[in-house]
Amino acid sequence: LCNFGFSGFPREKNRGFAMGMNESVGYLAVGTVAFLTGWIATEYGLHLYPFIMGIGFVGVGLLSSIFLVKDTKQHVELETRASNLPMHKNIFWETLWRNRNLGSITQAGLVNNLNDGMIWGIFPIYLALKGFNLTEIAKIVAIYPLVWGLGQLITGKLSDHVSKKRMLFWGMFIQGLSLLAMPFFSSFKALTALSILLGLGTAMVYPTFLSAIAGFTNPLQRSNSIGVFRLWRDLGYAIGALVTGIIADVISVEWSIALIALITLLSSMILWYRMDYT
Repeated sequence: LCNFGFSGFPREKNRGFAMGMNESVGYLAVGTVAFLTGWIATEYGLHLYPFIMGIGFVGVGLLSSIFLVKDTKQHVELETRASNLPMHKNIFWETLWRNRNLGSITQAGLVNNLNDGMIWGIFPIYLALKGFNLTEIAKIVAIYPLVWGLGQLITGKLSDHVSKKRMLFWGMFIQGLSLLAMPFFSSFKALTALSILLGLGTAMVYPTFLSAIAGFTNPLQRSNSIGVFRLWRDLGYAIGALVTGIIADVISVEWSIALIALITLLSSMILWYRMDYT
C-alpha cells in the first residue's frame, strides 16, 4: 500500500500516509468491534460470547507479531546515518514543552483528545437536552468518528506533501470553530454538519501529529519522543471528561462546550506562532 524503499519499509516521504493508514484502521476497528460486541451481547448474552472475539483478536495479534511483523532496526540504522537532527539531552522535557516544535505538537495533541473526551461524555447529554431521540443522537455522534477514521486515509498522505504546521493549525482551528458553534444551533442538519466538520478537523491533525513528531526527532530518540507525546495526548481523554463534567455540573453543558472550544482555538494559535514551517 505504501511506496516501499530499503528493507521493505516505507520511505520517509510516505510516513504521514503510513500513520494515516494505521490510525484509520485502528479507529474504524474500534467502532466496528463496539458495534459487533453490542450486537452479540444483545443476541446471545453478555456473559461469554462477546469476550470470545477479544480472545481471538489477541491470538491473531500475537501470531502476527511473531511471524509477520518485520524488525525495523536496519531501517533505523540507515535513517540515523542520513539524519542531521541533533540528539536532545532530555527528550521528555523537550517533547513536553521545551522544544518549540515538539512542545507545540504535544500540547495540541492533549487538547485534541481533551475535546474528544468532551464529545463522548457531554455531547450526547447536550443533544438529549435539546430534545433529540436516541436514534438522532446516535447518528450525529457516530458521524464524527466515521469522518475522522476514513478521513485519515486522505489527510495522512496530504501531510506528506504540505506544511505540517498548516495541517495542524487548520485542523485544530476547524475543531475549535465547530465546537464553538454547537451551542448556537439546534437542528439535526446543522449539528450533523458541525459533527462532520469536527471529524474533518480531527482527521487533519491525528496522523500529522505522529509524522511531525517523527520528523522533528532524531531516529534514535523517535520512539521515546512519540511515547512522551502519546502519554500526554491520551491523558487528554481523562482530563477532558473530568473538566467538562465539572463545568457542566457547576455552570451548564453549553458553557462546558464553549470553554473546550476556546481552549482548542488557543491551541491552534500556539501552533501558528510557536511551531516552525520545516
